[in-house]
Amino acid sequence: MAMTITSTRSRAPHLGPERRRPQVLDEALAIAVDVGLGAVTIGAVAQRMGVTRPVVYSCFADRVELVDALLAREVASLVASVLDALHSSAGIDDPEEAFARGFQALLVAAAEQPDTWRLILLGEPDLANSARFGEARALVKEKTTAWIAPAMRRWWQTEDLDRKLPVLIELFMATCESAIRSLVVVGSEWQPTDLGDFVGRAVFRAFRDA
Repeated sequence: MAMTITSTRSRAPHLGPERRRPQVLDEALAIAVDVGLGAVTIGAVAQRMGVTRPVVYSCFADRVELVDALLAREVASLVASVLDALHSSAGIDDPEEAFARGFQALLVAAAEQPDTWRLILLGEPDLANSARFGEARALVKEKTTAWIAPAMRRWWQTEDLDRKLPVLIELFMATCESAIRSLVVVGSEWQPTDLGDFVGRAVFRAFRDA
């Protein structure tokens, strides 16, 4: 007696492109962090998701669009977290506490999305990555300057501030990047709040003594 064998091959749940795009970007991020941004392709994402290439193509027309969307999403998320951290110290009258609290907020946020920071700070050189990060850094620098300049005038009446401020802002930005890099490197023993307190108070002293 002949038997009919029915295939039990599993299929991915049917989701529309709008619902699937975040999943595609999540997998693209994982590939970029594990292997490098250059390894992010339509085929690699499809294989990682266990779907066919047309499924991924229904979300993004090609690799260029996929990578651009990934960087746009991750950079926007980082800018939002940095600005939130900057604003977290608003209203604190003690300048040392303000610097410490701000850096703590920044590093807590970084610890919540380490892969995004690894993509931006620790990934291999990539023109698309560098361009996006450069634009984001310029925006954060502008917002940081607008916050720190009046604070320094209020707290310390810093002399010759217009000349000193650009150097101090670059010091501040570099310290933020260095602290985040230290935190998200695998094996780091620092806790976000401890590192934020340490770095924040060190930066406070540099700004106060300027």
